[in-house]
Amino acid sequence: MPTRVCCCCSALRPRYKRLVDNIFPEDPKDGLVKADMEKLTFYAVSAPEKLDRIGSYLAERLSRDVVRHRSGYVLIAMEALDQLLMACHSQSIKPFVESFLHMVAKLLESGEPKLQVLGTNSFVKFANIEEDTPSYHRRYDFFVSRFSAMCHSCDSDPETRTEIRIAGIRGIQGVVRKTVNDELRATIWEPQHMDKIVPSLLFNMQKIEEVDSRIGPPPSPSAADKAEENPAMLAENCFRELLGRATFGNMNNAVRPVFAHLDHHRLWDPNEFAVHCFKVIMYSIQAQYSHHVIQEILGHLDARKKDSPRVRAGIIQVLLEAVAIAAKGSIGPTVLEVFNTLLKHLRLSVEFEARDLQGESISSANLNTSSKDSDEKIVQNAIIQTIGFFGSNLPDYQRSEIMMFIMGKVPVFGTSTHTLDISQLGDLGTRRIQIMLLRSLLMVTSGYKAKTIVTALPGSFLDPLLSPSLMEDYELRQLVLEVMHNLMDRHDNRAKLRGIRIIPDVADLKIKREKICRQDTSFMKKNGQQLYRHIYLGCKEEDNVQKNYELLYTSLALITIELANEEVVIDLIRLAIALQDSAIINEDNLSMFHRCGIMALVAAYLNFVSQMIAVPAFCQHVSKVIEIRTMEAPYFLPEHIFRDKCMLPKSLEKHDKNLYFLTNKIAESLGGSGYSVERLSVPYVPQVTDEDRLSRRKSIVDTVSIQVDILPNSNPSDDVVSNTEEITFEALKKAVDTSGMEEQEKEKRRLVIERFQKAPFEEIAAQCESKANFLHDRLAQILELTIRPPPSPSGTLTITSGHAQYQSVPVYEMKFPDLCVY
Repeated sequence: MPTRVCCCCSALRPRYKRLVDNIFPEDPKDGLVKADMEKLTFYAVSAPEKLDRIGSYLAERLSRDVVRHRSGYVLIAMEALDQLLMACHSQSIKPFVESFLHMVAKLLESGEPKLQVLGTNSFVKFANIEEDTPSYHRRYDFFVSRFSAMCHSCDSDPETRTEIRIAGIRGIQGVVRKTVNDELRATIWEPQHMDKIVPSLLFNMQKIEEVDSRIGPPPSPSAADKAEENPAMLAENCFRELLGRATFGNMNNAVRPVFAHLDHHRLWDPNEFAVHCFKVIMYSIQAQYSHHVIQEILGHLDARKKDSPRVRAGIIQVLLEAVAIAAKGSIGPTVLEVFNTLLKHLRLSVEFEARDLQGESISSANLNTSSKDSDEKIVQNAIIQTIGFFGSNLPDYQRSEIMMFIMGKVPVFGTSTHTLDISQLGDLGTRRIQIMLLRSLLMVTSGYKAKTIVTALPGSFLDPLLSPSLMEDYELRQLVLEVMHNLMDRHDNRAKLRGIRIIPDVADLKIKREKICRQDTSFMKKNGQQLYRHIYLGCKEEDNVQKNYELLYTSLALITIELANEEVVIDLIRLAIALQDSAIINEDNLSMFHRCGIMALVAAYLNFVSQMIAVPAFCQHVSKVIEIRTMEAPYFLPEHIFRDKCMLPKSLEKHDKNLYFLTNKIAESLGGSGYSVERLSVPYVPQVTDEDRLSRRKSIVDTVSIQVDILPNSNPSDDVVSNTEEITFEALKKAVDTSGMEEQEKEKRRLVIERFQKAPFEEIAAQCESKANFLHDRLAQILELTIRPPPSPSGTLTITSGHAQYQSVPVYEMKFPDLCVY
C-alpha cells in the first residue's frame, strides 16, 4: 500500500507528483483511478515539458514496488505509462521514453514470469508507435539479450515456459520493428545481435513438426490469431518478418547464424528442419538477394567438406531446395560458381569412395566401408540431382555454357583436355567420375529444345561428347547416347520410340517432324560421318546389353526424324547394311547374342525407315524379310533375341539369303522412286581417327596400312617439283632427324582424315582419279613399262592391305600390296 502524505505536505509537492500519486488507489485490486488518470493525461499533453519528470517519478515508484513485490501497483504504474505513451506525440516524449524503457528493463530483470510478460507487452505497444523523429543514441542491446534469453526459457511448468517463450519472441519482434525501418539506425543487424536473435527464433521453430508449415502465402487472420498461442508458428512469422526487412548489406549477417545453429544442434542429418528453414528464408527475402543465400550455402559446403557423407548430403539437399526456389528469379553471378563447387564436391566424394575401397582390409572394416560407399552414393546422387534441376531451369544460352563447362570436366583416357584433377582417383575412380559427370550432363540437357541442331551440338561440344562413346564401358556409352537423344529430340518423339521392336504401323505413333532446314543439312554434311562411325562402332562392342541396342536404335530413328534428307537416308541404309554384313562376317569375334542383336537392330531400323520414307517396294522387301525371319529365324528379331532364354543358332553362315536385307533389292526399290542409289553400291567403312587410340579400344580399321594423301589444292605437278629437289647433306640430315617432323606428320594425317570426313564425295572421287593417273604415269616411267588405260574409266582402284581389301572411286584397276603412298 503506497505511503500517504498529509494535506500540508501534499500542497507543497509538485503538481505532477500529486497527479501521479492520485492514480494509485488505496487497494490495488481496485485498479487504476480513471478520473485521476484523465487529469494526469491532460496535464501531460498541456505541459509536455513535464513528461520527463512524470516518467522519472513513475519509474521511481515502480522500482520501489518491484523490489517490495507489490505486483498490483506495478500493474497500475505500467498501465499509466502505456496510456501516457499512447497519448503524447511530441519531441518531449524522448526523455519520457528513456524512463519508460528503464521501467520495462526493471520488469524484465525480475524473476517473476508475470512481470516479465507485463514488461514485454508494454515494450510491444511502444514498438508499434511511430515516432516523428528517430533517436539515434538509443540502443536496444539489453532488450535483445533479455528477449533472446526468454526464448530459451526452461521453466518447470509447461504453461509458464510457453508463456515466457512467446513473450520473448514477441519482444524480439518488437525490437525488429522498432529498429529495422531506419537505415541510419542499423545496429540490430550487427553480428553480435543476429547471433542471439536468429538462434532464439530457430530454437522455437524446431517445435514445428506437429504444426503445418506455411511456406508460400501469408497466414489468414484466424491462423495468425492461433499463431500467437504457438511459439513455433510465432517464431517463424517473426523470422519471416526479419528476413523480409533484410537488405543487400546485412543479408549475410542474418543467414550465417542459421548455419551455426544447424551445425551446433546437428540438424543436417536428418535435414528436414534445415530444408524447412531455408525454404522460409528463400520465400521471405527479396528475390534479387537469392544469390547471396546460395553463395552462403556453397561456402558452408566447402567448410564442411570433410564431414560425414550424410552431413554433406544434407547440405546439398538444402542447396537443391534453395536453387529450386531461386532458379526462376535472380541467380546473379553464381551460375558457374554453383556448378564448379558441386563438381568439385562430386570429385571429392568419388575420391573418398575410391580411397575407402582401396583401404578395406578386414571383414569389420568391409562392413564400415560398404556403409560409407552407400553414403557417398547418397552425396553423389544429391549433387547430380541439384546440378540437373539447376541446369534445367536456366535459360538456353546459359544452359549451353553449362553443358560445355561440364563436358570440359569429363576425363578421357590419353588426353589432358579436361580440367578436373583425377590424379588421386585411379582407374576405378576415374570411371566413376566419368559416369557421374555424364549423368549430370544428362540432367542438364533434359528438356533442352534448340531451333537448330547446330545450336544444340556445336563442334566444340560434339567432339568431346562422342569420345566416351567408344570407351570399353557399356554404361558410359549409354549415357552419351541418352545425352545425344536429349539434344536431338526437338519434337518429343523419343518416348514413342522407347524399346527396340518391329513397329507394324509407324503412322500410329504420330511422329512429329518438320522440314529439314538448311542449317541441319549443313550439320549432317559436316558431322554425319562422325555420327555414323560412332553408331557403327558402338554396335560392335562386345559388352553391349539390351539397353545399348535400344539406345542405338533410337539414335538412328531420331536422326531419321530430325535430320534426314534423301542423302542422309541413303547413308543410314548403307550403315544398316554394313552392320548386317559385319554381323555375318564377324571379323570382331562377337558372341552369337551380339551378332543376333545387331541383326535385330538392323531389322527394327529398316522397318522404321522404310515406313518413314513410304516407298512401297522398299516396305515390301523389308516386310517380306521380317516375315521369313519370324518363321525361320526369330532370333534375328528384337522381340525374340532380347527375351530371356532365347534359343540362339550355332552359326550364321548357312542361313538362306532370304533372311537378309539385300542391297540390290533395296537399290532397285529406291531407284524406282527417284532416289539416287549409286552410293548404295559403295560399302560403308568408318574412317580412322585419333579417338581409337585415345579411347582404349581397337578399331576395325587399325590394320589399314595405306594412307592416301588428299589435301586441298594439291596436284601432281607439285609432287614432281618436290621429287626433283636437290639432295644435299642438310637434306639428308633432316631426313634422318625425324623428331621435328612428327608434329607435321600428325597434322598431315589429321587433314587427311578431316578431308575424307567432310569433303563432298564427288571431289574426293575426282582427286583420287587424278592421283591414280599420276601414279600410273610415274610407275610407267620408273619400271619402263607400257600400260594402256582402259577405254573408259569404269574400273576401280583396288587397294590391298594385308588381309583387307577396299574398293573406292571409279579409276584404273591397279593393285599395290601393302603400299604406302604419300
